[in-house]
Amino acid sequence: MDKDNQRWIDELAAMHHPEAIARRLEQQNDRDYLADAVLGGIDGCVTTFAIVAGTMGGGFDPLVALALGLSNLIADGFSMAISNYQATKSVHTRVQQARKQEEEHIELIPEGEREEIRQMYKQKGFSGETLEEIVKVITSDNKIWVDTMLQEEYGLPLQAPSPLRSAWVTFVSFCIVGLMPLLPFFFLIQEATLSFKLSCLCTAMAFVGIGVAKGWVLKTSMIIEGFEMLIFGSMAASMAYAVSYWVAMIAGNGVL
Repeated sequence: MDKDNQRWIDELAAMHHPEAIARRLEQQNDRDYLADAVLGGIDGCVTTFAIVAGTMGGGFDPLVALALGLSNLIADGFSMAISNYQATKSVHTRVQQARKQEEEHIELIPEGEREEIRQMYKQKGFSGETLEEIVKVITSDNKIWVDTMLQEEYGLPLQAPSPLRSAWVTFVSFCIVGLMPLLPFFFLIQEATLSFKLSCLCTAMAFVGIGVAKGWVLKTSMIIEGFEMLIFGSMAASMAYAVSYWVAMIAGNGVL
């Protein structure tokens, strides 16, 4: 066995030390808002550059691209934040409703709820005295009992993220990353061609950066995610540019 493999095994063993496992499990209960930031950034960059590409493809003045881009940045960012807020709030509501319902069921029909626990763990392969001991331990504490039902029966998290924090992280990341395609227009508003070329460059860098961050969050290849995000983002922008250019051509020929 070479040194790299031995080092990897040693690191893996350290990660599975009882104290390390306890810390990792405790951290898993904390909400990670990085995913909200990545998704907000992706949407902000794609939609803003699509507007820039569309207006430039249609032959409009760079000031139009800047005005529409900024208005979209605020309005669409706020809309996405509200959507994330409502979605996260619905998870909170669902958890509370399910918890209240299970507490009532345990109070009214405890034997039926015990049987549900028994059936759940029987499906996991437990049987006999081991199965009965599991049922006994879980149902001896109402909180553990209800928590188990929420996770096993409903597939719900025990701790939902904060709706306000999720919305705020989404909005901020949307605006910050979505501002990238507009930066050249602030400084080179009179240079339409150069501004657009630099906007393409800034957007490509943002796409790659978002993809790399996404790969880090999802524990996948950061290179592949960066390249994939660059391709998909470029496709969205190209379609917006092509449609606007086509409409401008038709209008110029007197068809519209």
